[in-house]
Amino acid sequence: MSAPQETLHLVGVGIGPANLSLAALLHGNDRVTKTFLDRKKTFEWHAGIMVPDAHMQVHFLKDLVTPVDPTNPFTFLAFAVEARRLYRLLITGRSRVPRREFEQYCRWAADRVDDVRFGVTVEGIQWDGSAFVVHTDDAPIRARNIVTGTGLVPQLPGCAQGHAPEQVFHASQLLDVPRDLSRRRVAVVGGGQSGAEIVHYLLGAEAGRPERIVWGSRRPNLFPLDDSPFVEEHYLPNYSRHFHGQPAARRDLLNEQQRMSSDGVSVDLLRAVYRRLYDLELLEGVERPCEVLVDHQLLRIDRERGGLLTTWRAGSGELVREQVDVVVCATGYRHGLPPVLDALRDRLPHPDELDVRADFSVTWDGPPENRIHVQNAARRHFGVADPNLSLLAWRSAVIANSLLGHRRYDVDAVSGAVTWSLAGERRPVGALGT
Repeated sequence: MSAPQETLHLVGVGIGPANLSLAALLHGNDRVTKTFLDRKKTFEWHAGIMVPDAHMQVHFLKDLVTPVDPTNPFTFLAFAVEARRLYRLLITGRSRVPRREFEQYCRWAADRVDDVRFGVTVEGIQWDGSAFVVHTDDAPIRARNIVTGTGLVPQLPGCAQGHAPEQVFHASQLLDVPRDLSRRRVAVVGGGQSGAEIVHYLLGAEAGRPERIVWGSRRPNLFPLDDSPFVEEHYLPNYSRHFHGQPAARRDLLNEQQRMSSDGVSVDLLRAVYRRLYDLELLEGVERPCEVLVDHQLLRIDRERGGLLTTWRAGSGELVREQVDVVVCATGYRHGLPPVLDALRDRLPHPDELDVRADFSVTWDGPPENRIHVQNAARRHFGVADPNLSLLAWRSAVIANSLLGHRRYDVDAVSGAVTWSLAGERRPVGALGT
């Protein structure tokens, strides 16, 4: 008779920076039996859009662990020291490292952290009445708790769906296969960071620069990332807690108002694209290498002989048509229920709009001691910082404390210049004047 299968405390599904952060914070802790699974053979992070000159939009100290556990062995500084590059990094003066370097750091951590397994595909998760059963292509695993960190699902405009994938595809797939875009006409849809990175990459491809680029965005202009000091306090734990306590309608409004603190384009990148256009047109004599269409919404993509016909509607209502060969959609990602939880949909009160609690667990109809935690799936509940790396370590620490059942990490309010609410706060007499 075979021995009963062990029930782990935790199974993590997906090993991106989010679950890798949690694994690093739980590393060496024998009180939590755990495993983290990913179908990829090794750690990868946005490989399909890892263009050469892409840089992080956050400081390198906002890594997997440092903001909550600076003595942890998996800090970015520990990586830089072991790689014998810290001094040179400091000489560069960078606070925001290339994205490839952050991926190297994560891969270094993934090779050293306990209980991570690559090359295992999770096929679904069910509840058997006493534990979660994680079905994999290897063997089922039972767990008391689940944490998903599978990332967001790429989102295509309706008019971009149903076309040949080599002609119309999401930005996240740009580098998935070899593509020769030289002497071709390319439309890039989206005025955020990814769209700008792709345009900059295509303009710099000396041996394979497209014949022409059409860069279109619904935004009235190509707006910069707002990372000014007071706005940056949206990326402190204090604000995330405050945001979580607001009514749903208020949270939706705040997310829209604060969009450019998350979805804007780095100023340095905007300058680099502009300078590249200047050099190509005015120094090298290239006729209009990139048509920049702001305040234009892509309406249609029609097949025609020799390529594709894209139809855009300007803010004034006029229709603009551009012939292209390839359409790259830098149109973001869809938030909502992680696909791996589909089998549990009927156990969730609002599966299309998760109810995410303060410890990043979702409301479900099962036992309260068995939790389903979600990473990077709670922007509507925690604000613009949720999909951003700024609070990566803090969120993992909150989840770790919840799993451990005690305060292992300090996740309380930190020093900040902005007071988000005085309601319910007790202050010393005279603190507000007399």
